[in-house]
Amino acid sequence: MMGWLGRRQAVAVTPDTGVVLDLSGPRLRRAFQDLSASAEPTGGVSRYITALTLKSALFQELMGNGAVRDLAPAAFLDLAAFIAPVRRRIGAALADHGFDRIKLALMHLLDGDPGAAAVDDRLRVFCAAFPQDRAHRWVRDLGAEVLHFTDPERIPLMTRWVWDARVGTGALREIWHADDVDLARIDADDGQRTIATLNQELNGFLAAEGVYRDLPFAVDLLLAHVYAGYINDRGGQYLRSDFTSDTDPMHHTRRMLGLDAVDTETGRTRLRLIDGKPHHLSGLPDPEVSNAHS
Repeated sequence: MMGWLGRRQAVAVTPDTGVVLDLSGPRLRRAFQDLSASAEPTGGVSRYITALTLKSALFQELMGNGAVRDLAPAAFLDLAAFIAPVRRRIGAALADHGFDRIKLALMHLLDGDPGAAAVDDRLRVFCAAFPQDRAHRWVRDLGAEVLHFTDPERIPLMTRWVWDARVGTGALREIWHADDVDLARIDADDGQRTIATLNQELNGFLAAEGVYRDLPFAVDLLLAHVYAGYINDRGGQYLRSDFTSDTDPMHHTRRMLGLDAVDTETGRTRLRLIDGKPHHLSGLPDPEVSNAHS
């Protein structure tokens, strides 16, 4: 558990959202303890927090503070590779809609000061820029990750796996206070107020457990591990199509957060282009091309 600890920092005070969430302390403690133990063989929790910090730095560099206006297609694919639901579908989306349409929607999403504006409205408009069908549910995750990782201190992660009120699934259900979480009725939407309240509650929980640093990413990691536990325990047909079985207890946690995106030796990502070829991170040669000229 030492991987969580570090120099104490002040915990940010979040304004009262007016939302009440009935979370289970025992479920949270079990998830916290399991995360600490599961992460230890692969470098400990601090390694995952560092990875999320680097992911956020990449998003901020390429899209934050107006940089989205200069976003190039290759750079966008670099970012998309770090969002699991997006990388499986973005190749076809680019072929159908074109990069310019996606970039324009991202510019509107990040226009101005997203931390001070109505995040729910921004996300709603972003999703409305694409067809409202099953094949485009990934759009919500793209918008949510872009908002969060370009401004992690102010905007919580609002992806579907955190909480999807439409179908009633997500990490929120797995830490709800109920004898049987499957049967629990959770009257909470999946807007910013709900997710901000969830983060506020988890900040308090983590502080009580001695975690004071990098709280936005510590919350992301804990929630991802909670939902990874759901996948491990029950994974249905849809989930198994996205998350293959693995003996590594952190496998699904990494994938939820997009931290399994890149083969660090080759630069090859899990993102597939429309022709089926893997995308390689910008600036790194395709090993197949390199070998052809060697």
